[in-house]
Amino acid sequence: MTIFWIGLFILSLMVLVRGADWFLVASEKFGLSKGLSKFVVGILIVGIGTSLPELASSLVAVFAGAPEIVAGNVVGSNIANILFILGISAVIAGKLTTSKYLIDLDIPLLVSTTALFLVSAWDGVITFPEAILLLGSFVFYVMYTLKEGQGKEKDESVVKTKFTKQDTILMIAGLLGLIFGSKYLVESVIKLSELFGVSAGAFSLAAVAIGTSLPELTVSVKAALQGKSEVAIGNIFGSNIFNILVVTGIPALFTRLPIDVTTFTIGLPFLIIATILFTISGISQRMYIWEGAMYLMIYVFFIGKIFNLF
Repeated sequence: MTIFWIGLFILSLMVLVRGADWFLVASEKFGLSKGLSKFVVGILIVGIGTSLPELASSLVAVFAGAPEIVAGNVVGSNIANILFILGISAVIAGKLTTSKYLIDLDIPLLVSTTALFLVSAWDGVITFPEAILLLGSFVFYVMYTLKEGQGKEKDESVVKTKFTKQDTILMIAGLLGLIFGSKYLVESVIKLSELFGVSAGAFSLAAVAIGTSLPELTVSVKAALQGKSEVAIGNIFGSNIFNILVVTGIPALFTRLPIDVTTFTIGLPFLIIATILFTISGISQRMYIWEGAMYLMIYVFFIGKIFNLF
């Protein structure tokens, strides 16, 4: 029985991530076909698209009666994005560098949104008014980012692409993958947490968080290999902000989101540590291979703490 549920978890995770990838590719092409600039597509579609697995699985978790998965997923994904994904990217690239513009724009936004989440989660639950505040902050984030990028957007030549029937099929297939993948992912998480004797929130803090962060891993590692450090780092900024404000905010519109004990006592402190380290690396505008290795070591320690290995 355990092997069956592990297999279902892996299969549903693969379907979820692949569905998100197809939906993202089709959505990006749809945006360009409507005359949107590459900058706007990058902010609104690509930035949001890489977090679709987290959003889909969190919504399904709420309606499946396991709202504690949401906070574990968000906190775990943001920790994985910084410590695991950036760590691997820095080790692969040898050194990641970024511009002062990206740091000046995104670090204050990341720190402030993380602080907002921590304040909201401090009483152990995310409520409806806090959901409104988080989603309102996301609207501000999008408007601010687009305003800051207006100069860059004006310099771009908008080239329309054709949105074909194949693209429509790809978008529908991706959407179905998101729906069914997230449904069976959540179902398998609930069953596996019972079999292993841990909370669903704790299981999602580790396993689900890594799995749903695979799109970010793919984007950042590929960018690191190609020497595109800003893409690797910027992808993490956008994904973490979206996770906190939207992946938490939308599910909290439907029900109160409890923060389970493991997420509260282990996840939140490590989220603070990861954000501080990311901020320090960002201010220096470079991240060396030894920093990446340190990030990975801290992440291994984090996983070990979740399962009482240390």
